[in-house]
Amino acid sequence: MLKFPAKAKTSFYLITATTGFAAAFNFHSLNPNFPAFSDDSLLLSSTFPEKIRTGINAVFRSSRAVTTIALNVVDYKYSLHGLPLKSEEYRHTLSEVHVRSAKRILKLCEANKGFYVKAGQFVAALRQVPNEYISILSSLQDQAVPCNFKDIKEVLIGNLGRDLSEIFLSFDEEPIAAASIAQVHRALLKDGREVAIKVQYPGLEYQMKLDTATMSFLSKSVAWFFPAYRFEWAVSEFAAAITLELDFIQEARNSERTAHNFKNNKIVRVPHVFWELTTRQVLTMQFCTGHKVDDLEFLKKSGINPRKVAKALVEVFAEMIFIHGFLHGDPHPGNILVSPEAEGRSGFSLVLLDHGIYKQLDETFRLDYCQLWKAVILLDSNKIQYLGDQFGVGKYSRYFPLIFTGRTIDSKSALGKGMSNEEKKKLKQELKFLKMEDISSFMESLPPDFVTILRADGLLRSLCSKLSAPQRVRLLVYGKYALYGLPPKLNPESDFMGMIVFSKFMTNLSYLQFWLHLEALEVLSWMEETQQLFNKMLRQFVVAADRFLVRICLSFPTINP
Repeated sequence: MLKFPAKAKTSFYLITATTGFAAAFNFHSLNPNFPAFSDDSLLLSSTFPEKIRTGINAVFRSSRAVTTIALNVVDYKYSLHGLPLKSEEYRHTLSEVHVRSAKRILKLCEANKGFYVKAGQFVAALRQVPNEYISILSSLQDQAVPCNFKDIKEVLIGNLGRDLSEIFLSFDEEPIAAASIAQVHRALLKDGREVAIKVQYPGLEYQMKLDTATMSFLSKSVAWFFPAYRFEWAVSEFAAAITLELDFIQEARNSERTAHNFKNNKIVRVPHVFWELTTRQVLTMQFCTGHKVDDLEFLKKSGINPRKVAKALVEVFAEMIFIHGFLHGDPHPGNILVSPEAEGRSGFSLVLLDHGIYKQLDETFRLDYCQLWKAVILLDSNKIQYLGDQFGVGKYSRYFPLIFTGRTIDSKSALGKGMSNEEKKKLKQELKFLKMEDISSFMESLPPDFVTILRADGLLRSLCSKLSAPQRVRLLVYGKYALYGLPPKLNPESDFMGMIVFSKFMTNLSYLQFWLHLEALEVLSWMEETQQLFNKMLRQFVVAADRFLVRICLSFPTINP
């Protein structure tokens, strides 16, 4: 049997896919009664052996991807041809092409399902892609079609080694949740304990290898046509994340580590893992009740303040980033539940689910990231530039304050207040000289840990916005936890006790200054909220007084002259 190198295999698969698409397209044009290539039901029917079905499925999935990206490349190339780069017409046309291309990719993800849906969700969470893509691809967050239970049952029996009736008192065949790579079923163990069972769809590992190879090929093709548009870093990050997510044993370990990290936090709940019923493809957990974190109607009915939920959520993820250095990489609404059951005063708990995608931050990176947030809040331009060099982004470090706080590096605006009109005008002029190539270079230069944080932070921002929490809530929490993540450290090499004491004193003084700065900002925030509340009460009092006076006047009899 001939063995091909990995690259040769990838090329062969892609050539086969493209050829297959062409053949299917031509055959369909000559035979209108034959189903279109977007409908795989006939080709994937059970009359074909599994290997043939898998091969045909691979051809069609790759063909759709190649065709979609080819159409997008042609659209960009010809729609923008001849337009001056800095003209209003160019920007308007570019936005229209973004919309058309994003809609094509959305259709591709909906047709190919699986990893393509996951990839679309991944892109939608990146704040570094055009807003048109984020807006259109965000609809993929809630799109997942459950797998036939017959196939799911085969996976369960194959992994657990026994019939379901031997393990469970009852098993609900209708899934309570479905995602792009797995679905979750509710069941009762023989001892009466309620569990949630996450079951991986069959045949995913082979499909993942082909899909990520196709995505890599396409990203390189786009970069060849448009050198400024380089997205290989995104494909690489996605492939690394999805590989981790397919191993449910690793997910169970991540879950237990997170539970340990937050063992003293009464707001955070992590489902208990049943190891005896857990494998690489099956994960059995304690069943936890709750509603999606952005379910405003539920929060209102339960009397839970959405802003308090947002603050608690940001505190949890800030602790992951700045203290533990172990970050949940996919905090979308479906992975975080709010439950009214809580031990503390908060009146609610946050249930953290889906621990497949985690990033262990490098310790040096974690400390530098803490320093970066301190510098960004204090707008210490020299420190920001130094840390930018440490992260490998050089001149682009001046945009860190803009990315994280919405202020420029020279801003005079208060934290969380955005920019003045003058600053906006100056920034607009500066950004005119930035090209897509600059954004690509910036993203390629960032450490992988940084990219993961940016994605998670983008999802958190979106959640905070849905929960009507002002940006200042997130900024103050991040600032405080960055401070907590930088404990004063003495130099054991020092020869003189006096130097050690002085060093400790200066370090503590520096942190005291930073702490007072943050506390002052919180006091200002509290005063602003109090003033708004007072103004609201005053308006209500004036309206009530006006109505009372009108009623008094109307109660007197009319006197005729």
